[in-house]
Amino acid sequence: MANSESLHRRGLMFVLSSPSGAGKTTISRMLLNAEDNLHMSVSVTTRPMRPGEIDGKDYIFARQPEFDRMVAEEAFLEWAEVFGNCYGTPKAEIEAGLRNGKDYLFDIDWQGAQQLHQRAGTDVVKVFLLPPSLAELENRLHSRGTDSDEVIRGRMDRARAEISHYGEYDYVVINDDMQTCFANVRSILAAERLKRERRTGLGEFVRELMR
Repeated sequence: MANSESLHRRGLMFVLSSPSGAGKTTISRMLLNAEDNLHMSVSVTTRPMRPGEIDGKDYIFARQPEFDRMVAEEAFLEWAEVFGNCYGTPKAEIEAGLRNGKDYLFDIDWQGAQQLHQRAGTDVVKVFLLPPSLAELENRLHSRGTDSDEVIRGRMDRARAEISHYGEYDYVVINDDMQTCFANVRSILAAERLKRERRTGLGEFVRELMR
């Protein structure tokens, strides 16, 4: 007897974006811990490896000429330059995984989400996390104790710019409580997995059902 989990389906690309301090990294970790078939997309980057990082797990580290070659060969689903370093999502591995029903989590900004949507269309689900207020967002940034006031002012300016793109996302979730936010985001993932167009085994199942 078939059930909703046994039917083959195409995987999806689940994008989480938010201003710095709105909870994107925490929600991403919670999702990866809770969902067996959700895999963090591993980016190619030109930035130097940091202590404790593993090539191929945290990032795929590449020199600039190699990265430029991949851009020229259109080997990325999306790529961007951030603070002088380049980051890109390798196309071949993701596309193979989607065909096999693997879901991928993307922790990227609105520009990366826009590129992904332009190139992958219905495979992409975009979720934007909002803080309950800008004052609360600023309080969260100060409470980290890692940034100077000048850096925080810069992050707040960037936050306002990022928030202005909320309308380009499929879902918008206000993160005023971490557990509630996590439950809402996980519900979105569950619903998107059940969409008819992703469930490539559904036609065969229905044919068998009708015999």
